[in-house]
Amino acid sequence: MEELIIENLEEGKLPCEKAFAIAQKLRVKPAKIGKKADEMGIKISRCQLGLFGYGGQKLVSPLEEVPPELEEEIRRHSREGKLICAKAWAIARKLNLSKLEVSKAAESLGIRITQCQLGCF
Repeated sequence: MEELIIENLEEGKLPCEKAFAIAQKLRVKPAKIGKKADEMGIKISRCQLGLFGYGGQKLVSPLEEVPPELEEEIRRHSREGKLICAKAWAIARKLNLSKLEVSKAAESLGIRITQCQLGCF
């Protein structure tokens, strides 16, 4: 695991997408990769939801208008103004959208994404 993490570093950080690829290759939960990277002092970068790891800023900006079907899915899966990361990914798959689009819609609706699958937040 450590070797794969080191091999996949970009500018000393492990991109989210690569962390998930390692998890899939090793058949472990993504959180295990996140924990190992943390133990190694390596930060995760380029969150696939656009929330962190982009030179100190996030890529998420609110959508001007959230499509009704997307809003319905986000509201249905959120609790107390929060949507967990895995649910955001599932919504993206279900509606054939990018993860970033779901994140931007959540931002527009005032819903915060929580419980990173890699354990970053």
